Amino acid sequence: MLRLFAIAAAILAAPVAAGAQDGHATHPEHGHAAFQSDRIRVAVDGDMDGRDIILIPGLSSSPEIWQGTVDHLAAQDGVGWRIHRIQVDGFAGAPPAGNAQTGTAPTPVAAPVAEEIARYIREQGLTRPAVVGHSMGGTIGLMLAARHPDRVGRLMVVDMVPFMGAMFSAPGATAETVAPVADQIWAAQSNSPRDAYVAQATASITGMINTESRRELALQNMRDSDQKVSAAAFRELIATDLRPELSRITAPTEVLYVKFNDPRMTPQITDAIYQASYAGLPGATLKRIDDSAHFIMFDQPRAFYDALDAFLSAK
Repeated sequence: MLRLFAIAAAILAAPVAAGAQDGHATHPEHGHAAFQSDRIRVAVDGDMDGRDIILIPGLSSSPEIWQGTVDHLAAQDGVGWRIHRIQVDGFAGAPPAGNAQTGTAPTPVAAPVAEEIARYIREQGLTRPAVVGHSMGGTIGLMLAARHPDRVGRLMVVDMVPFMGAMFSAPGATAETVAPVADQIWAAQSNSPRDAYVAQATASITGMINTESRRELALQNMRDSDQKVSAAAFRELIATDLRPELSRITAPTEVLYVKFNDPRMTPQITDAIYQASYAGLPGATLKRIDDSAHFIMFDQPRAFYDALDAFLSAK
């Protein structure tokens, strides 16, 4: 297993930012929830009397990555959805606000955002909404479901493991033992000259989206993100081990994932990594989506929507 994680580490070390949009402009008709926060803002679309679903984007991403999903849900016959899209402050042009990195040491982004989403659910009176999170959004969804199990009705995690740090260290790694590596990555990314940072992120995003027409908007999202907020969030993802918390999750959970984007990583190796990573949540359904890179909703939208529909309609 050590070699599997070593290979995966080389793949995952590249993404400094993963912002993206799906080719749709922001819809002017959506509203924003009357919710005051210095960490997030929430755009609300769809049937205001429908079932609630929360969509959380990944590292440096805009809520617009979900526009195709919003359109798909809105087109369903007989099913109304009130859709809550999360914008993380500091990502994709939003001011950093409470996520700003003002000192030499990084401060958390994902964990406070998860707490704010829990507060949003409570204050807006949502009853156990479905939660779908992509990449870092999947980490936030896991935090939310584990730390506030009474707030989440269903959880879908899109292409994320519960402890990225396992891929940056030897077997038996913990959040504490991987922290020095995470700190080195934070220092390198947060202090990198802007041109070098953008060049690395550009190469990373290119490998995350197979569909070439989607990439330029993804790159713009990345360029519009605050570099230090993105670096701090990436450091947090590496140093956060959610495996001990998985058993607290009571919501039905499905994990969609893709083969790691490297010829050394076979589908079978990828399957083994995900099975080991989610062993602490035996009720979770793990589903590999083939012929896709990290942004499944872009590269395989039909497969993604089919999986989402089946998950949301399951008893």
